[in-house]
Amino acid sequence: MRKSRREIVLKTVIAWIIALIWILPLMGVVMTAIRPFSEVLDGWWSLKPFTATLSNFTGALNHRTAPLYRGMINSLLIALPSTVIPLMLATLAGYGISRYGFPFRKTFILTVVLTLALPQQMIAIPIFKIMSTLGLVDTYFGLILLHTAWGIPWITFFMRNYFKTLPTDMEEAARIDGAGDLGIFFRIVLPNAFPAIASASALQFTWVWSDFFLALILIYSPDKLLATQRIPLMRGVYHVDWGLLSAASLMVMIVPILIYILLQRYYVKGMVGWTIK
Repeated sequence: MRKSRREIVLKTVIAWIIALIWILPLMGVVMTAIRPFSEVLDGWWSLKPFTATLSNFTGALNHRTAPLYRGMINSLLIALPSTVIPLMLATLAGYGISRYGFPFRKTFILTVVLTLALPQQMIAIPIFKIMSTLGLVDTYFGLILLHTAWGIPWITFFMRNYFKTLPTDMEEAARIDGAGDLGIFFRIVLPNAFPAIASASALQFTWVWSDFFLALILIYSPDKLLATQRIPLMRGVYHVDWGLLSAASLMVMIVPILIYILLQRYYVKGMVGWTIK
């Protein structure tokens, strides 16, 4: 019994130490963001003097060359459709793959899984050439189309695995009563799949909102730049205001965190979609 208690105490202490190490950088960013630049010159851990201020946040939102408020609006214009569209298409595809048989079904599933391992950097040049040929460079539609194409494979795999965990008794009973495939999907399956949909929505929205690489390839007009693209532009040539950069980073970071807090009751339950059946 004593040995068991010692193990629990030791594991708890180790867990707290690891958590503290992980949270220290975030504490540094927060302390730098809420204090004047002059107070953090000797290190953010120095609390004498300590003057809390929101000037860094207002300065980032209304920056002269890269106002963050405009970038956050642009990011929302990209993130919302880039989450809803692939989620709708991939949910239908995942249900079809999980319930119906068709030729080369296993090959198709394997192809979907293999696309998940494809790094964005490997196909950056082909993506730019294709978008340039289509006339979609420096357009929001092109970036939404790219995020949709990138999100469909993993959401399809995610939802397919979740649908595999749902019993088919109610679907079979509805089919006996004369319900069609679409009616069964929208009235029976879809309401039961809400935890998985919430989880996939949170993940897809977070990845699109936090994207920098794909946006850097396609978007370059100053008024169209996304939030993640505007933060590096706040760095001066001869002076770096770390408080301004920290405040901007926190404001960009807070949106996915709020999404997770809103959907956290469904998040863990829906993550069964990552299991392989």
